[in-house]
Amino acid sequence: MTNAPELLLAHHLKTLRLPTFLREHDKQARICAAEGVDHVRYLARLTELELIDRERRMVERRIKSAKFPAVKSLDSFDVKAIPSLNKMMVLELARCDWPLGDASIACW
Repeated sequence: MTNAPELLLAHHLKTLRLPTFLREHDKQARICAAEGVDHVRYLARLTELELIDRERRMVERRIKSAKFPAVKSLDSFDVKAIPSLNKMMVLELARCDWPLGDASIACW
């Protein structure tokens, strides 16, 4: 016998193109139930996972579309190659987190 609500939920999540919700909803429901987390926080966790996953896939698509020869990050950059470079300043600038009074601005 099949579980009709589960099948319907899976169908709706596929139709809405929410693959992370589909993959994680059951696991997160069990975790939230064990922790006594309410439904709003449960949904917040799922939406956060969906957003993180979408951003990761978007970056992967853009890198692939750009046809870069290799993916590089600041972690692999040889700071010693440029002795006058201030590593801490570069890392701070890379975070793109500038205070602006009571708010802050992020690059993305």
